Amino acid sequence: MKYRLYLLALILALPAAVSAGSKETEGKKVDSGSFGVFMAGRRMGTETFSITQNANGSVIQSEFKTEGVANQAAQSSEMQLTATGEIRRYDWKELSPGKAQSGILPNDQVLMQKWSANPDEKPQEQPYLLPSSTSILDDYFFVHRELLVWKYLALACPKGKAEPCQRMQFGTLNPHQRSSAPVSMEFLGRQKTTVRGTEQSLFKVELKSDAGAWELWLDDQFKVIRIQVPTENTEVVRD
Repeated sequence: MKYRLYLLALILALPAAVSAGSKETEGKKVDSGSFGVFMAGRRMGTETFSITQNANGSVIQSEFKTEGVANQAAQSSEMQLTATGEIRRYDWKELSPGKAQSGILPNDQVLMQKWSANPDEKPQEQPYLLPSSTSILDDYFFVHRELLVWKYLALACPKGKAEPCQRMQFGTLNPHQRSSAPVSMEFLGRQKTTVRGTEQSLFKVELKSDAGAWELWLDDQFKVIRIQVPTENTEVVRD
């Protein structure tokens, strides 16, 4: 059965960059919405996101807010990618309760991270000996996992077919943890799962790292509908 993986390749495996000075939010929205984050069945937070593409580039914006806790927190991120799917820049900001911030920029053969606890503080720096093709997988931003799924499907599935797809490994960087790690992805075909109490037939992709395995469930448009982290009793569901 054939699927629109060539379109996915154009959308995200080969995203274009937003040129400096352009209006980053203009263009066509490839995906947008929100994910509810549940731990032990209780909603703990919401991520609101958008993936925008125009003639010059792609921008991924996200905001995460905690819910149902005494001291609510909020943070935002924005990622820009080049025409070959490489990092142009990645910015993270704490909106509350603090004002910490962090940024990733490619610099020759390394990725350079700068971060500070507040805007008035001199930023600290840390280089990573990583190519700009490295995938950002930051904490709390589950749309980053969708980006990696699209990249994987476009690269691993031959001739535009959803299966069979070979297992692939990717280099990733987690700016919050200031650490890099390899992860692997494997397409497990269409399976049944329960989303908000209703059984659905979705595509399943497994994301593995040294920290454990995540299950990602995709609809027929290859958008992430559900993410499950069994070892952490955590579930992420598209609203």
